Amino acid sequence: MKEARVQVKVPLVPRPGMLGSEESSTQDAEKDRLATEKKRGNPLQVAKMHIVIGSKQETIHAKPGEYVTEELKQEATEHINIPLIELDAFRKVKRRLMRTFGRRRHWGRHPGLWHPATAVSALLVLAICIPVILVWPRAGEQTKPTPAPTDANPSKGLNTPSPVPATPVSYPEPNVRVYLSAAGTTLELPLESYVTGVVAAEMPAEFRLEALKAQAIAARTFIVRRLVANDTSGVPSGAADVTDTISHQVFIPPDEVKADWTRLGKAKEWEKLQQAVRESRDAVMTYQGRAITASFFSTSNGYTENAEDVWGNVVPYLKSVASPWDKQLAPGFEETVTMKRSEILQKMNLDAIPVSADQNGSWIKVLSTTKGHRIKEIQIAGETFSGPEVRKRLGLRSSQFSWKTTGDEVQITTYGYGHGVGMSQWGANGMAQEGRTATEILKHYYTGISFGQASKMLASK
Repeated sequence: MKEARVQVKVPLVPRPGMLGSEESSTQDAEKDRLATEKKRGNPLQVAKMHIVIGSKQETIHAKPGEYVTEELKQEATEHINIPLIELDAFRKVKRRLMRTFGRRRHWGRHPGLWHPATAVSALLVLAICIPVILVWPRAGEQTKPTPAPTDANPSKGLNTPSPVPATPVSYPEPNVRVYLSAAGTTLELPLESYVTGVVAAEMPAEFRLEALKAQAIAARTFIVRRLVANDTSGVPSGAADVTDTISHQVFIPPDEVKADWTRLGKAKEWEKLQQAVRESRDAVMTYQGRAITASFFSTSNGYTENAEDVWGNVVPYLKSVASPWDKQLAPGFEETVTMKRSEILQKMNLDAIPVSADQNGSWIKVLSTTKGHRIKEIQIAGETFSGPEVRKRLGLRSSQFSWKTTGDEVQITTYGYGHGVGMSQWGANGMAQEGRTATEILKHYYTGISFGQASKMLASK
């Protein structure tokens, strides 16, 4: 800002304080005259007035006898567009500023020193203003309001939308056709009712709930696999999906089970059976997306069998696992039967015992065993048989057995009951007594399996 200085030469007028005592009588008249001259302006004792602006000096010429009025001063300084500052007032302001800030250099005296700073400041202002200009709403545009969240959680201080629960997909419950071998008729009923009849026939009602649930899932998986494949093998004339015998799964119609158990005072067992089926509803075991062959049996010899050692085919989820609970719980874990040698030879389609074998006393000899500690191959009277084949022909409870010959009699002791592939029912009950769930039981006896939805699998068939 440029400095403006106004120099006005005026006659020296004595101040009222400087008057002598002899002039006090004329003081009032002098005041009136001065007041009048103040309104009109001072008589011009000098012919010019100097106005200094920076290094420039402007001069105002007046005619003799004219008064320098406020209007004249404004007219003289109007073309330079600066305010008129009285000399005394300006000097007071200047002295006050210098006392406050001292005598400092002004940037205007050294323009080369502050130009880079000015350029940097300008760039910073542009960097800030350009993004604001870009996002500033255009004329006529309306700012879209931010939608309010649908749910608030005051405890966390954040508003988050509530997740929308997925709507469960329901599929129609399929029906099962059961061939009743005793009556020679076919019964059609819903899938879950069929499972109820199988569990009632296959597993003791006194077993723990989780064991009953595991049995229900195994029974459901067995029939679903047949339904998906349209498998009617083993059914007379193929007019049904499954029979009610051990060829498939033993089955008793649910109405008959309820009536018999109610008459025998087993209402609680019936309720528990229904609960097991209800809580495992629609669940099946799967392997690579398909329902498995859910084989099961009564009692193990302490281990289950590999499928290939019993049926000749490798099944990845039917592998030998330990089952130590059976020996502790199963009442028929060990059983001894007595047979004559002639009876054994007859059932094995053998004519006679060779003399050499009879003389050595080893006409029965084990050749190899399975991973499940059962007999894999055995030699009887010089002929070789598989362990499962001997079990089936002699009607033994298990393919693990030992024998003792006394004269013409042979005492055969078996360990466990059943083919040994899949889930042991007594082993499942032992696991349930230890607090294991149905899922844990099934994953123990069926290696690497998953779980699926029966109705969904049948609906997409």
